[in-house]
Amino acid sequence: MKILVVDDEEDVRTLFEQRFRREIKAGEFDFAFSGSGEEALEYLKGQNLEAILILSDINMPGMSGIELLKQIRSKSPSSPPTIMMITAYGDVESHDQAMNLGANDFLTKPLDFTELKQKLKSSL
Repeated sequence: MKILVVDDEEDVRTLFEQRFRREIKAGEFDFAFSGSGEEALEYLKGQNLEAILILSDINMPGMSGIELLKQIRSKSPSSPPTIMMITAYGDVESHDQAMNLGANDFLTKPLDFTELKQKLKSSL
């Protein structure tokens, strides 16, 4: 499964590569990383959306994860792709806004990687 992680924090790539080392090596997951919503949209232009699950941070400079979600859903109103939103703020407003715009799931930081692995594997 191809997974696009969208987050402006530089250490996210290393963290995901460490936490999913076995799954990457086994070929279960193939991660790509974008540092902004704009970069993610550019990446998605060249991809087959049916093959992608997106994990996007909500709070990023420039295009927010919510705006990215809106743009993706305007082009692909229903799944695929599966989109999981991630935020450091577990507030009800962000959750409701993301879910109303078509997010498939909502996760809070710090991520529980055991739970995330289960969710990703159930999406296969």
